[in-house]
Amino acid sequence: MGTRTSHEAEAADDAVNVAVNADITADVAVIGGGVIGHGIAFEASRAGRSVVLIDDAPGSGASWAAAGMLAPVSELHYQEEQLLELMLESSRLWPAFAAAIDAAASLETTAPGSATGTGYVTTPTLAVGADAADRRALADLRLAQQACGLTVEPLTVREARGREPLLSPAISCAFDIPADHQVDPRLLVARLGELLDAEGRNSFVRRRAAGLLWEGGRVAGVRLTGGGSVRATETVVANGLGAATLDGLPPGLVLPLRPVYGDILRLRVPGHLRPLVTATVRGMVRGVPVYIVPRQDGTVVIGATQREDGPVHPHAVSAGGIYQLLRDAQQLVPAVAELELLEATARARPGTPDNAPLLGRAADPDGGDVSGLIIATGFFRHGVLLTPAAAAVARQLIDGTSDPRWEGFRPDRFSRVPGASGDSPTKEAA
Repeated sequence: MGTRTSHEAEAADDAVNVAVNADITADVAVIGGGVIGHGIAFEASRAGRSVVLIDDAPGSGASWAAAGMLAPVSELHYQEEQLLELMLESSRLWPAFAAAIDAAASLETTAPGSATGTGYVTTPTLAVGADAADRRALADLRLAQQACGLTVEPLTVREARGREPLLSPAISCAFDIPADHQVDPRLLVARLGELLDAEGRNSFVRRRAAGLLWEGGRVAGVRLTGGGSVRATETVVANGLGAATLDGLPPGLVLPLRPVYGDILRLRVPGHLRPLVTATVRGMVRGVPVYIVPRQDGTVVIGATQREDGPVHPHAVSAGGIYQLLRDAQQLVPAVAELELLEATARARPGTPDNAPLLGRAADPDGGDVSGLIIATGFFRHGVLLTPAAAAVARQLIDGTSDPRWEGFRPDRFSRVPGASGDSPTKEAA
């Protein structure tokens, strides 16, 4: 989107708002300007379709807080085997997805592992434990990971500290996870927005979606708050927690989303300590996970707590959460105590009963699928990782095809609609 003065931004937004008081038309309307919405919009635009992205504050939700770990191996949880398949597929898609963004922006990666315009980096992840109980927990997890065909290699503490000299000599164990990488979600969303904006057929509507438009038994676009509409052949609902309360969802469709809050910190590393770490460090400290993600600009991200206590303000940061993160990060990397705290952020991630996304088309009462509607929400911890997969699934559906591997993630699996899938991915895998 480029750098604009406040007056230019206001004028541009006013122009958009004037335009949408009358109907505007596009091939694809995407509700939600987070990383998932931007990724789907980019993929649709790459396919030659005109796209309208609808969000009153794009990139300011969970994507703003996310650390950007692309970690299908580290994120393995018991009885989530089908979700693992989707995560591994998306991890496989990430290099081409990042390359497509770079190619569109005329950027080049100069060397393996170097950062791109999105901060995509293929350095491995290091998993470490603080005490003997953490060592046993990580060893047990490694057995589960190996049973799924994943590569996790043990390192001695000496080997781990050879790679990351500022690790504490008191850590109890270390494991190398070569398939887990990272990207910078803030750079990613900004880059995708710039690329979408550069295509003259695309547009942004900085308004909230009030509901879905229906015509002739199919979804035909989006009604906007304050009046006006966007008419589209395909409408993608990718606005996170807001999807559940969108007016005009198909009869009987239930999107059981819950907010899962997380605190996350950003800190600047002083020059004499750079690099604090060269790769993502995922730790276990007295059974509680913590991670340290380095950025190319000399900062690190430390996260993240997980709570469902429902703070009074949705962006309220927990003092206890900040204390816990700094305490545990220092136990793994003592030099964290010397960093400059830049930012403490909290956002709610959209969770589902089985922790898997709601992705695909929804059934209609006649047993088919609702035409013109694609749901893409409920990505919980995995939104950044799953962006290429979500974009690929959405593009296939827009093109009139689908991949049967992902039928278990249908958004109607918790609904009582004729033709809806009633089994969750985790139940199928259990």
